[in-house]
Amino acid sequence: MERRVVVLIVCAVGVSSLHALDHTLDSVWKDWKSLHGKEYTQGSEGQRRMIWEENHRFIQRHNMEEAQGKHSYRLGMNQFGDLMDAEYQEMMLCSEDTSQEEFSSLPVWNCSVPKAPARWDWRQKGYVTPVKNQGKCGSCWAFSATGALEGQMFKKTRQLVPLSEQNLMDCSRDYGNNGCHGGFPTRAFDYIAVNGGIESEKTYPYTAKDSSRCKYSKRRSVASCKGYQELPRGNERCLKNALIAVGPIAVSVNASLTTFKFYKSANHAMLAVGYGTNCGAKFWIVKNSWGTCWGDEGLYPGGQRQRQSMWNWYSLYLSSGVRFLRTSKKLLQYQNP
Repeated sequence: MERRVVVLIVCAVGVSSLHALDHTLDSVWKDWKSLHGKEYTQGSEGQRRMIWEENHRFIQRHNMEEAQGKHSYRLGMNQFGDLMDAEYQEMMLCSEDTSQEEFSSLPVWNCSVPKAPARWDWRQKGYVTPVKNQGKCGSCWAFSATGALEGQMFKKTRQLVPLSEQNLMDCSRDYGNNGCHGGFPTRAFDYIAVNGGIESEKTYPYTAKDSSRCKYSKRRSVASCKGYQELPRGNERCLKNALIAVGPIAVSVNASLTTFKFYKSANHAMLAVGYGTNCGAKFWIVKNSWGTCWGDEGLYPGGQRQRQSMWNWYSLYLSSGVRFLRTSKKLLQYQNP
């Protein structure tokens, strides 16, 4: 009898769930699945559809409030629409913030640099590779690290060479990184410095999967680094000055909130590439690694003013600080693979 009751309850829940679907969204759901290549088993589609509908309602409510002046940014449905927050966090985000002690021994950059100009964008100067996609893998830390080094490589050689995130994922575990399950740009930099180099994306392509074997070859190495420094936490003026003086900077954010997941116009690492002002509102330009369907073609113009933006909301450097890469002129050499 108990077994029969359980079965009836489960079936009732399943039927109730299906009846709860909003069939006015059928065509929208179909188009979204086609756009993002989503396929489900017959038993799982109903559950994924319900999660998607709940996220759809959340986005609609937020955008209505944005039209009323309650927010300064809009949200939009993207590839994460069928994921619960916990699934999204486990699949896409990196490790939790490192402790303050880990950075206590790092040299802190001197912020005494001339006043920064009103706008800056390293993309326009050729320092930034196209937006990449980490896939269903928590490897954001590797993309943040390669982005910083790619900028420094261009600064020294005028060659913009996409570097290998998979190289870092496969080979920096001894430094505390954990592949698709999280890591830190600082530890990636440590690996590159001690290892003496990193391969290009062309010779060591990205697979979005963990591997137990490091396939790095020094013969194919195209860049290396000497070290890195930390910027004073919470100091936007210093971040601006460092961005101009150094190049694109590895940053960390708290990307756990649903509003970040569906952002349209420090457990996640990205790359700060510039800043500016729009209608009096200041913003940062940050390159993400979730493909071009997220944000503004894969970039996040996060604001600088609290209550007007997502930048302070996500505490980009209050949570885990900002580090920049200092390359070695001697070691940084571009070689044709």
